Amino acid sequence: MKQIKVAQIGCGKMSAYTMRYVYEKKGTIVCAFDVAEDRIGKDIGKIIGCKDTGITISPISEIDKVLKKAKPDIAIITTMSLMKDVEEAFEACARNGVNAISTCEEAFYPWNSSEVLTKKLDKLAKENNCTLCGSGYQDVSWGSLIGMLCGTTQSIKKIKGRSSYNVEDYGIALAQVHGAGLPLDRFEKEIASADNVSDKVRQELIKKGEFLPSYMWTVNGWLCSYLGLTVTKQTQKCIPQTYKKDLHSSTLGMTIKKGCATGMSAIVTTETKEGIVIESECIGKVYAPEEFDQNEWTVEGEPTTTLIVNKPATVEMTCATVVNRLIDVINAEPGYVTTEKMGDVHFVDELKK
Repeated sequence: MKQIKVAQIGCGKMSAYTMRYVYEKKGTIVCAFDVAEDRIGKDIGKIIGCKDTGITISPISEIDKVLKKAKPDIAIITTMSLMKDVEEAFEACARNGVNAISTCEEAFYPWNSSEVLTKKLDKLAKENNCTLCGSGYQDVSWGSLIGMLCGTTQSIKKIKGRSSYNVEDYGIALAQVHGAGLPLDRFEKEIASADNVSDKVRQELIKKGEFLPSYMWTVNGWLCSYLGLTVTKQTQKCIPQTYKKDLHSSTLGMTIKKGCATGMSAIVTTETKEGIVIESECIGKVYAPEEFDQNEWTVEGEPTTTLIVNKPATVEMTCATVVNRLIDVINAEPGYVTTEKMGDVHFVDELKK
C-alpha cells in the first residue's frame, strides 16, 4: 500500500479544508497551484493554518512542468463553478495522465450542459489513461441520499428538493455567479435572461457551450442517470433573492443595498419518459443574520417521505466528500466518469492505494 500523492489546483478557501483532510487521512500534497500573485510562492501550510510543509504554491502557468516532476496520483481542483472555467485545469491533468476531481458544480454531471467540452475531456483522459470527475456536497446530499430514499418507495410521482447555502462561505467567484450584489435590472439582464429561451434555443446554447446551468441542472441529470430515468424535457428559472435591510458581504467586499439581489434561487424541472418529475431548487445568497443552511427533499408517492437536514456544514461536507472520493476516482475507468457510475461514496480512513 502506497500513500496517495495529491496536487492541489486553486488555493483559496476550500483548499484549506481539502489539503488538511488529505494530510489527516495520511495522504500527501506534492504540489499546489494558483493564479493569485499574493499566494504564489507561499508554503501551503500558510493556507491550511499549520507549520510549513515544504510545498510552495506554483503559478498555474508552470502546471505541466511541475506535474511531470511531482507525479501526483490525482489532482483536486477547487476554483470555479462552470466547466468552461475549469477546462484548462482538467486538460492539464489529462494530458499529463493525472486523475482529477473538482468541486466545480457543473462538473458533477456536465453531460447535459456542456456535452461537447465533456466529450473532448473524456477523449483526452482516455488517451492518457486517467479519470476526470466532479464531486462535493451534492454527491450525497442532493444525489445518492435521495436515490436511496427512492429505494424505500413503492411508486414515485415526483421528487422535490430545496437546498440553501451561504455564498459567503465559498468565495467571490461563486457569489458573482449567483448575482449577489446586482441591482435587479442587472440581475434580470445578466443572470435571469439566459433562461428566457425556448427549448430549441437552449439546446443550441448547450451544443455551443454557451448555456449557464444552475447547480440543480446537473443534479437532476445525475439523479436521472442514478435512477435509470429517461429525460424528455428539462427547464430552469432563476429568481433573485432580496432582503429588507442592507447586508454587508465580506466576500464581495461591499454592502448590498436593500432591494438589490443578495443571490438567487434556481428552480429546475425535469420530466421523464417514466412519468416521474424532478423539481429541485437551490438558493444561494448572502445570508441575513437569522438565516441558515437547509436541505429538504420529498419523494412523493407510496409512501411519501420527506428528509430535512438543518444547518448542514456544507463547506466541510463538500471537501470531505471530495477527499473520500479520491480512491474511487483513481480506481475508476479512464475518461470523464460521473460519480453515480462509481458507486456511493464511503468514509475513508487512510488515503492509500
